[in-house]
Amino acid sequence: MTNDTTLLLVGHGSRGREGNKETINFAAQWREQHPDWRIEVCFIEHAEVLLDEGLDRAAKGARKVIAIPFILNAAGHVKMELPHALDEARQRHPGVEFVVTRHLGMGREIFAVLQGQLDRLMKQLAMPDPMTTGVVLLGRGSSDAGANGELARMARWIFEDNDHELVDLAFTGVTWPRLETIVQRQVKLGMMQIAIVPVYLFTGVLIERIQEQVARLQQQYPQVSFALGTHFGFDPGIFALLDNRARGEQGEGAMLECDGCKYREQAEDEHLHDHSHTAIAGCGHAHAHDHHPDHGHAHHAGCAHHHA
Repeated sequence: MTNDTTLLLVGHGSRGREGNKETINFAAQWREQHPDWRIEVCFIEHAEVLLDEGLDRAAKGARKVIAIPFILNAAGHVKMELPHALDEARQRHPGVEFVVTRHLGMGREIFAVLQGQLDRLMKQLAMPDPMTTGVVLLGRGSSDAGANGELARMARWIFEDNDHELVDLAFTGVTWPRLETIVQRQVKLGMMQIAIVPVYLFTGVLIERIQEQVARLQQQYPQVSFALGTHFGFDPGIFALLDNRARGEQGEGAMLECDGCKYREQAEDEHLHDHSHTAIAGCGHAHAHDHHPDHGHAHHAGCAHHHA
């Protein structure tokens, strides 16, 4: 990494201050690991330093800015707002090269982090029979089907690599099903324990909401043991994934899922884009750059997973 290159971590932003603080603290720890790297932070919303200001700060004294979407799933923010902000930054700073990496995504690295979360939850439950222990991957939820599909892939990978009878997907908002519905279904199907794995980098309002939901579910189903994971942004695997992004592995300079997409261009031409985060109809880019990990066993046929 040359000293005239700036790495710009682009976080989503949280209404809760603690979530943004954790992102900033993550950047500080990352700088400690790479004292020669220039690392800046900005957010797409709900923060003091937003995209335009962050790009301007990163461009100051730099020849190249590498924007890294510090976001798990690519929805409207990554597909629409970030490319638009980069286009405007190139006009403001014609002497600076702006490139963007792929978002964190749902590949092998995140799969390993989620598997580690599940392993810890199983130990917390005293290693019960996985066939009577349901698993719920709990994501943020998006109006973008491709973003939800990335998380569905993780649910399927968790199923393939473990012995759990049920591995389901739930969301905290925007789309369905919600956590309560999935828990109700798993209890009806005989699960005695349920491990809930939130797919979140950092804390925030939604993490607090999840904790309250699980407390209510425990009261509603006293015969079921619940184990709730936590956000995992400081996991060593996340630092390693960002190291790869910064060094150009898996997509530095590559276009985002909808950077140059005809649907995005149509939306901009028709001035359709606003902050409602509604997906453009017809834009169903899955972009599965990472492939299924190798597994050593297969489950019995006929075990249907409705949401994985």
